[in-house]
Amino acid sequence: MTAPGPNCEPQARAMRAAAEVALRFVEPGSLVGVGTGRTAAAFIEALAGSDRQPRAAVASSVRSMELLQAAGIEVVPLWGAGLLPLYVDGADVVDPELRLLKGGGGAHGGEKLVAGASTFFICIVDDSKLADTLQGHPVPVEVVPAFRDQALAALAELGGTPVTRDGFLTDRGNEVFDVTGLDLTDPLAMELRLEQLPGVVACGIFALRGADVLLVGHPDGSVEERSRF
Repeated sequence: MTAPGPNCEPQARAMRAAAEVALRFVEPGSLVGVGTGRTAAAFIEALAGSDRQPRAAVASSVRSMELLQAAGIEVVPLWGAGLLPLYVDGADVVDPELRLLKGGGGAHGGEKLVAGASTFFICIVDDSKLADTLQGHPVPVEVVPAFRDQALAALAELGGTPVTRDGFLTDRGNEVFDVTGLDLTDPLAMELRLEQLPGVVACGIFALRGADVLLVGHPDGSVEERSRF
């Protein structure tokens, strides 16, 4: 494994350190699901340079698929992969029970599908992503454009204030709204309510499928491991 360089920006150094530790959970010759974003990209880079090569990977987004293929790792579709032994991804916010908020990059719909098809979920973060609660943080919500008005009205009834990501569409051609004002004291209950609303494809709350293990990278290159078991 390659240690993070001394001149690396602290947050990037922390993510890289956690990504290196995540490699020990990869069984060589197996299938691995991979998330999206800067942390997932750090994991792909670490994986490409390691001796723990998977047989293939399932990508949660077009961007991750491109990074995996550029690293020489075969990408297979989720529908043909069966149950995945491992999923590795990052998060925007993590609470003490390893419930997550994801979707800063708008890929949470695909991430939720791959995470849900995996038996073990390793979440990699730098220590700035830790929080005592998910409350007070915006929740990304992916919405089918044809149901935009119905979804916005339903979100408002829940006390949410949606803000449009102008000019952004997901890989599936849907819009993403960042919703503030939601009651997240029970993240699982809110996740289930949001995903029953008309036109909502997925929200960024990962409480039903939270992380099994959290790897927290620190700027000094140390990595803390937490488990929900």
